Amino acid sequence: MTWDWGAVRDFLPHLWDGLLVTLQALAFGSLISFTLGLVWALLMRTPTRWVRWPVGVATEFVRDTPLLVQLFFLFYVLPEWGIAASALTTGVVAIGLHYSTYTMQVYRAGIDAVPPGQWEAATALSLPVRRTWTAVILPQAVRRVVPALGNYVIAMLKDTPLLMTITVLEMLGEARLFSQEHFQFTEPLTVIGVAFVLISFPASLLVRALERRLAS
Repeated sequence: MTWDWGAVRDFLPHLWDGLLVTLQALAFGSLISFTLGLVWALLMRTPTRWVRWPVGVATEFVRDTPLLVQLFFLFYVLPEWGIAASALTTGVVAIGLHYSTYTMQVYRAGIDAVPPGQWEAATALSLPVRRTWTAVILPQAVRRVVPALGNYVIAMLKDTPLLMTITVLEMLGEARLFSQEHFQFTEPLTVIGVAFVLISFPASLLVRALERRLAS
């Protein structure tokens, strides 16, 4: 087997297109997962059982089912009920929703780690509930969970190739299409593997550095 540098050169524009889609899916998926995860965590702390119970059941169901099944359901089943969106939008929503059930647990751990004295001080100062959360509790909780959230961003990056199954041409989708059109599989798939390493490894180092800095 010989390595064809011409195939690599021809594939690079397709890699760039796929990279843009991958980063777009990652950015918006992360935004959804971080936002929804916080919402779920706050709802699980409400005193009303009829709020906690449905949220707990729904998030547990999403967490216990494969992301691929959720992608297929959103993309192929929901349109039969009159709910349709583009493949990329569906993929972003699926990834964001799936990972929000994990970031929820991260937020819950961060909130539980806030010293009880902080709650007592807010109560002693007669701060409104909303002010207590926004000015006292959440700033301390989020600081504690930033490294864990960063790890989930990396995990989401490595799950973006699943979007190929619903016709989204992210990096692996572009490599698969190029390989089928040119009957060359080694070069594009190897380039994709290297691309993921070049993105995820520095990101993991950044998360570790951030974790050490926040711990100091």
